[in-house]
Amino acid sequence: MKKPFPLTTVGALVVKSDQQVLIVKTTKWRGTWGVPGGKVDWGESLVEALIREFQEEVGLQLKNIRFALCQEAILDPQFHQEAHFIMMNYYAFSESDVIVPNDEIKEWAWVSPEQALDYPLNSYTKVLIEEYLKH
Repeated sequence: MKKPFPLTTVGALVVKSDQQVLIVKTTKWRGTWGVPGGKVDWGESLVEALIREFQEEVGLQLKNIRFALCQEAILDPQFHQEAHFIMMNYYAFSESDVIVPNDEIKEWAWVSPEQALDYPLNSYTKVLIEEYLKH
């Protein structure tokens, strides 16, 4: 069934004090790695959605949240089903590195941003990390 409008999603590249970033492998991106995130609920701000999604998916509290970039995925075969996403990407900080995964998260790793680029990332996460490395 086709959706009449694109879905707004949020995700973040999270950094901890040793400058490592969190990447995750989920059930939804056909074996590629990405960052935690998900859909924005009706009446929820983008940042509220980001905070909620990180709690639900990996159990992390986020700090110093700042906007990174906006991307669009239109019927991308990297995703497990037909979808049109407007993806609001952020950078954030976490004091904790303890991951409490939900059932969508199959694997996770704290790695340097450069090491993350060696993983089979979905193309949107690759862009997000490359932008992070420019700053």
